[in-house]
Amino acid sequence: MPQPNDLSRSLAALDQDNTLIAVIEISQLSWLVAGIVPGVDRQPLKKLAADETALLQLLYRWRDEATKAGRAIDRIAVAYEAGRDGFWLARWLRRWGIEAHVIHPTSVAVSREHRRAKTDRLDTELLKRAFLGWLRGEPRHCSMARVPTLGEEDAKRPNRERENLVSERTRIVNRMKSALARLGIRGFKPTLREAPERLTCGNLSSRRRSRSSTECCQ
Repeated sequence: MPQPNDLSRSLAALDQDNTLIAVIEISQLSWLVAGIVPGVDRQPLKKLAADETALLQLLYRWRDEATKAGRAIDRIAVAYEAGRDGFWLARWLRRWGIEAHVIHPTSVAVSREHRRAKTDRLDTELLKRAFLGWLRGEPRHCSMARVPTLGEEDAKRPNRERENLVSERTRIVNRMKSALARLGIRGFKPTLREAPERLTCGNLSSRRRSRSSTECCQ
């Protein structure tokens, strides 16, 4: 039995005759939008500049096409894969009354036979099948990410920035240790508070002499 917070399937009943469905393949410069428009035999595919207003106008145009075909659209459902663009587009669409979802990329099953073929057109077809199955409430098609509020996203930012800073610090320390090792200096810890004082010509000379003496004795 699905739980109220289960994001692996839709809990709302799907009336496909009155629901406009669209998926977006997002890249940095352009968006490829594929739709399923009730009453229209063709399944439209449109490439847009990365512009949310143009996307909204396209969805409204498809809704008008369905209306002309005798279908009253009372639900517009849109989905795209989570990526560098994050959740801002989903929040923006929801403000305009569009049902927007963000798909976990790793939750979409990929056929091994078609793993090598990779184009935006094939990606939209795959997303469309997965999203349609999810809307029908069928399991194992895909899972959605919960769309956080802007405040929740901002609250996570300090932790993310700290992780980036720690990673950058580790990279710099490792580079320093590698450079010192090429000079024959081992065991030096650049992260110590008194590291600059320890890293003096006198200390380095005595350390090298001590190491040389040890090597001679051996």
